[in-house]
Order: sequence, then C-alpha cells, then structure tokens
Amino acid sequence: MYTYIHVQLRLKIIITRMLMLNNRKTTKILITLFIAIFSSTLGSGLVVPLLPGYAHTMGASGFLIGMIFGAFSLSRTVMLPFVGFLSDSRGRKPFITLGLFIYFIASVLFIFADNIVFLILIRFIQGGAAAMILPIAQAYAGDITPHEKEGTVMGLVHLALYGGLSSGPVLGGFVKDTCGIDASFMFMGLICLSGFILSIYFLPPVTLEVSASLAGRPGQYLSMMKDRRVTGLFIFRLAYTMCIGSIWSFAPLIADIKFHMESMAIGVVITLSVLISAVLMTPMGILADRGNKKILMIAGGLITAASMFILAMVEYPWQLYLVSVVIGIGGGISVPSVMAVTVIAGREYGSMASMMSLLTLAHSFGMMAGPVIIGLMMDMLNVSIAFAMSGVLMFIATLLIPWLIFSEKVSPGDSMSSEAG
Repeated sequence: MYTYIHVQLRLKIIITRMLMLNNRKTTKILITLFIAIFSSTLGSGLVVPLLPGYAHTMGASGFLIGMIFGAFSLSRTVMLPFVGFLSDSRGRKPFITLGLFIYFIASVLFIFADNIVFLILIRFIQGGAAAMILPIAQAYAGDITPHEKEGTVMGLVHLALYGGLSSGPVLGGFVKDTCGIDASFMFMGLICLSGFILSIYFLPPVTLEVSASLAGRPGQYLSMMKDRRVTGLFIFRLAYTMCIGSIWSFAPLIADIKFHMESMAIGVVITLSVLISAVLMTPMGILADRGNKKILMIAGGLITAASMFILAMVEYPWQLYLVSVVIGIGGGISVPSVMAVTVIAGREYGSMASMMSLLTLAHSFGMMAGPVIIGLMMDMLNVSIAFAMSGVLMFIATLLIPWLIFSEKVSPGDSMSSEAG
C-alpha cells in the first residue's frame, strides 16, 4: 500500500503538469487506470515469451504454438463487441475489476497445465478477461480526456500498457531461470490480483463515473465501420498487430531453437520493442496533439513494415535485437496518433467503449491471424516468406492512411479536419 501511495503521488505530479488538470477526481482516476493497466500487462508480459518454448517441450507444432496465441485473440474477439456496448450503458468499473480477477484465476491454472489443449483453453479464458480490461480502461480514460489532449492521455495510457509489457518478459525470464516456470505463472497471478484489489478500492463506483458515452447498441459497430476514417484505423491496427503477433509468437522460438538463447535473453528481445515504444508513447502523444497525426502514423507504419523485412533475413542473434528496436520505434511513433483519432471519433459517436472495442477487435484479429498464418507457413513453406508478407501488408495499410483516415469525413460532426493536425 505504501508503494502504491508513493507511485500515486509521483504520477499525480506528472499527469497534472502534462495535462494541466485542476480536477483532482480526474487525476485520481487516470492514475488508477494507469496502474490497473500496468498490472495486467506486466502480468501478461511475464509469460508470453516463455509460452512458445514451454509448448515446444510438450511437442507442439508450429501450428499449435500459433493456436495458443490465437486462442487468446479468438475469445477476446468474440467478447469485445458485447463488452463494449454493455460498458457504454452499464459502466466501466465492473468490467475492469472482473477482467483482472479472471486473469488472476487463469494465471494460477497455468501451473496445472500438462498438455497443449489445456494451454489453449487457459489462453482462451485469458482472452475473454482481456476484453474487459484494456479497451474499457481506454474508454474510461477517453471519457475524461480534455479536448486537444487526446494524444497526450492515450500516450500515457499506452505508456502503462507498453511499460508493463516491457518489464514483464525480463522479469518472467529471470524468475523462470532462477525459480522455474511455475514461479513465473504464480508471479503473474499475484500481480493481476494486486491490480484487481487496487481497482476495487480506488476506482469510483459506477454511479459516480463520468462518461462521454450514450447507451451502447450492437448495431452501432456497423454504423462506425461505414465511416472511412474508422475503417482506416481498423485496417492499420490490424496490420500492425499482425506484425506484433508474428514477432511475439515466433521470434522467441527462433531465438531458442536456432540461436539457443537463454530465457532472460529471449525476454530482452521482446522487451526491447515494447520498452522503446513505452519511452516514445508520451512524447509522441504530445507531438500528436500539437503536430500532424497523419505524418506520425505514416512514419510509424513504414518503420514497422521495415522491421518485418529485416526479420525475414535474420541470420545472427544481434539481428533479432535490431528487429525489436525497429518495430518498437514504429509503434511508439504511430500508436498515440491512432488512439488520439480513435478518442475523437468515439466522442463524436457518443460510444467511447464501443469505439475502443472496435479498435481492440482489430488488434485481436491481428494477434489471432498473425501467429496462425506464420505457424502454417512455417510448417508448409518458409517462415521468412511469411515475415516478408507481413511487411508487405503493413506497407499497404500505411499507404491507405491519407485516403481513408484523413480524407473527406463520413462520420458525424466536422471537427476531424481541425483536430487531426
């Protein structure tokens, strides 16, 4: 508790100065959301780099390893539309806290997994819980974001996201190397349980939530996807997360089998990308609010595509670190602008959680399709070809940005052109 209070005070100073907030309630909510997201992603990041090697020791093929990651995204994909519109009408806190508690239970179940099917089932459960945490926390932050501070707030939110993910792999690798993989699973569970307790205690009840959303409606998603801007955001996020999913699923396997790297070193490979993205999130968010979101998105997309072409040609261990650095820079530059435009669109539609869920749906499709496609091509053809194809898709999605996201609006209101920078 003392540690939480100390961190809360430091974050309060940072957030207040950056956003120039005078509302203590808003600042407290942002701090709590920051810590809740950090807790969940730190817990998740602990074991993600360990799962491919762990599954390989059980005799999993490339396809089954892809399915372990794909199961997470499949269940999250199924849950997202329902969680999004329910949260718009019934509040944010119940979903965030329930998701963290289920994550804790799933973490403990990993200790008892003794076959591939059980691993896939646990990841499926985790995916459903994840649908309740990140997009709803993002929507909560979007609800209370001041105008023209969308990039800054989303940069902070993703600082928590990527900060947790960047810390997790190194900690997970260290715990596994020193205490065994079961200790890593238990550590993940304890972290998620702490996030659950903090959210229960510090997030205000639903009756006191400040929401920019109207009652959610399932049909709202179809209306949103008719908006060219939202379609562009969806495609860009899909392509980007296909690249991320491919790297997270198979870069650790390459490091383990081809280069015989230790768990700690594999954790560093994954950590570099998310750590660099985390460092860039806040300054790029501020720049998105003051500058040109389109340029930032295009630059980040092209850099991400380049990382996949590099991965397709990896011959030495140091090149895996290079890939991680390059894709980290690409995400750090582009993601705050993507999320800033998403907040603006969610505010216009009056369905912030539905809009965030839609973007997270694209994320889930990408994390599901990327590993499965790469796994199939690894078994049948050549994994390098699959990585190169991911780079081509990312390049095409980036070229579509000016036409889809920043062209003539189709959505309600007409503030996009002025707010897009």
